[in-house]
Amino acid sequence: MKALLLYPKFPQSFWSYDRFMEIAGLKAVLPPLGIITVAALLPQDWEIRFCDRNVNPETDADWEWCDLVILSAMLVQKPDFHALIQKAVHFGKKVAVGGPYPTSVPQDALDFGANYLILDEGELTVPLFLEALNQGQTQGIFRSIEKPDVTISPIPRFDLLKRDAYLMMAMQFSRGCPFNCEFCDIISLYGRKPRTKEPSQSLAELQTLYDLGWRGSLFIVDDNFIGNQRNVKRFLRELIPWMQQHDYPFTFITEASVNLAEDDELLELMHEAGFYGVFLGIETPDQDSLEVTRKLQNTRSSLVESCHKINEAGMLIYAGFILGFDGERSGAGERIQAFVEQTNIPQPMLGILQALPNTALWNRLKAEQRLFDSINHPTGDQNTLMNFVPTRPIAEIAKEYVEGFWTMYEPANYLRRSFEQCLRIGSLKGRKQTMQFPLGKGLGLVAQVIWHQGLRRSEIRWQFWQQLWTILRHKPQVLNMYLGLCAAGEHFWEYRALARERITQQLGYDPLKVLVLPEKDVMLAKF
Repeated sequence: MKALLLYPKFPQSFWSYDRFMEIAGLKAVLPPLGIITVAALLPQDWEIRFCDRNVNPETDADWEWCDLVILSAMLVQKPDFHALIQKAVHFGKKVAVGGPYPTSVPQDALDFGANYLILDEGELTVPLFLEALNQGQTQGIFRSIEKPDVTISPIPRFDLLKRDAYLMMAMQFSRGCPFNCEFCDIISLYGRKPRTKEPSQSLAELQTLYDLGWRGSLFIVDDNFIGNQRNVKRFLRELIPWMQQHDYPFTFITEASVNLAEDDELLELMHEAGFYGVFLGIETPDQDSLEVTRKLQNTRSSLVESCHKINEAGMLIYAGFILGFDGERSGAGERIQAFVEQTNIPQPMLGILQALPNTALWNRLKAEQRLFDSINHPTGDQNTLMNFVPTRPIAEIAKEYVEGFWTMYEPANYLRRSFEQCLRIGSLKGRKQTMQFPLGKGLGLVAQVIWHQGLRRSEIRWQFWQQLWTILRHKPQVLNMYLGLCAAGEHFWEYRALARERITQQLGYDPLKVLVLPEKDVMLAKF
């Protein structure tokens, strides 16, 4: 069998770091871990070609060569995913699809002409698909209610990647999350019982990347790395000596719940292992909204103090925030801005709440008949208006979103937060670097940052140089981190304009240009 594995394009988004990628000479932030794991599950006698369309588009010769096309996609990749299915049908190729998007909404893939749907988790469903192929079946849907033991998951085919095109490599330690947030689709896709790989298994993946020559940052893509705290500590205790023996070839970043701040031992182990950053799902500082959305783990301790403690443990904080929860009080956007100022989180991801398919939120809103037509309403982008009827005016939520994003990513504000966060980062003992760039990319990136922010941008020129000088004098260990954040600013300063434009298109007017009249003037204006 000749199989062409394709990963669809991402639209420009918060996480695409387009301008950063351009000035760094890179193509994409992360490789698609799911589809290269599927590649490892395919028979060894198959011929495989893989193209991440965000890095290297496939050719007409690839389409002519293959017998079978295999696609994997997330919801945000919907447009290119659909186009690729249609192209496969046009060329008369059988097409098999999988990943989070088809698993959540399988009918979409069927409607566009997919032959095989390999849903849920591939360790259990890829063998079912292969058996059907051997029996000559020309179509099928392969599902599993059971969740696989991830200790049987193979080492992903990292060798298929154009590794020098990515900012980071990726690996997975666990699947699932023990919490029950109403809006989250992770528990519907992967369950509430975190399943982890064995430490030796994860070290074998790291050794594979090491042997392939990768040096730099690694994103551990778990949706909650600390979901199983006992097993993650087992892994970290074996990771630390491996890192020491290999002279710290990698630094790590991951996603975790805020209760990370409650476990001093876990913070220390992550620090010693080389973790330089963590993404936290903070969502909102409003306790009542956290309770409504069942994010109770964020209500147990002060969120500001938790952030400070994680900083002091040596980690940079990335964080997600959401507007549009049921019962949300006016001014939620301003309260998020105030929280970001208190914590100096450089890159707050502010989004508008979306009801994702098959989540508890989706099911509740569907029962309440508050969902919009999912076919005509885009879902999955951070700057798309909600796909349901909210409890406060959409225009008000949209205005707070655009104002918040515009203000937080004003260049001087962004640079100041990046600077303050770097200064707050705690002890970096035993660590060579806090953030690593791919080999051969660092010097070019630094030169671009100096050109754009130290020379070209007059509004932040002196701020940049003053902050850089302070970092060099007082905390040179975080220089890479600071310059990396500065470079990312080039992306966000363009993206905030795009986010504003997208919301303006959906509303029919620019929310930042609307005059908000006092109530008595509104009454007069009606006449």
